[in-house]
Order: sequence, then C-alpha cells, then structure tokens
Amino acid sequence: MIRYLQDLDTRTFLSFFQSQYQVTLTQLALLVSASANGWCYMILVPLCILLRPEQARELLTLALLAFGAERTLYFVLKNTVRRRRPPAAIAGVQSLIRAADEFSLPSGHTSAAFLFVTMLCLALSPLFAPLYLWAAAVGVSRVVLGVHFFTDVFMGAVLGTTIACFFY
Repeated sequence: MIRYLQDLDTRTFLSFFQSQYQVTLTQLALLVSASANGWCYMILVPLCILLRPEQARELLTLALLAFGAERTLYFVLKNTVRRRRPPAAIAGVQSLIRAADEFSLPSGHTSAAFLFVTMLCLALSPLFAPLYLWAAAVGVSRVVLGVHFFTDVFMGAVLGTTIACFFY
C-alpha cells in the first residue's frame, strides 16, 4: 500500500513539475509560496483588535500557543518520518528553490497556512473561508517548486487544521 501511494505521489508530482506551463506556474508558485513565509500571519493582530477587541488578548494568546504547537509537531513529524524530498527520491529532479530542511513530510508552509485560515474562520468569522483557496495554493506551490509531494501537502493541511480546531 505504501509503495502504491509513493508511486501515485511520484506520478502526480511529475505531472505538475514537468508541466508545459512550468515557467508560468513557477512564477506564480514563487509568489504564493513566499506569501506563506510567516510575515503575513502578523495580520492576525490587527484583525483580532478590530473584529474582536474585547477578546483580542485571549485570541492572540491562543494563536501563539497554536502556532507553537504546530511548529513543534511539524518538527517532530518531519524528523520522525524522515521522508526524502522529491529531488532525493526521484532521479533527475531538481527543485526550483532550496528547502529549509532535509525532509518533506509534512509541508510546514501548508500546515501554517491551514492553521492560520482555520483560526481566522473559527475565532473571527466564517467569512474568511475563501482564504482556504490561498492555503491550498500554498500547498500546490510547494509541489510546483519541487520541494514536496502531494501527500506532504495533504498531511500539512490536516495538521494545521487539526491544531486550530483543538485550540479554538
């Protein structure tokens, strides 16, 4: 079963990574991926203050705890599973960016993006739900850039969403 999933992951990865639209996808993926590097999560502070001033301190404390838990679990999972990134797992593949660490499961960018959007939806308003499209695009961008497989992205989305639901 694991071999089947790895083969499926490899075929899916290659279909995106070797797309005829690679140049356009790469440019878009670089922008979307960079949007999840951490700086955009600071928007949570003014949003909490504006939308829930009476609860802002509590919500921001929960957000810090949630991000701390997510980063800890992400690190433990990544270094326990130790799944090789696509360039190390597939001959002839070279990623388009340099990954921050050696292993790929789960995708930290995707996990943080889904954590952030789920926190916005649960703590502030379900009107933030369209931002799940951005979070999903973050995950796809990591595949297009050659640093993750789709199951890495899927597990990152599950991790981030689950932790947000636990805290909120």
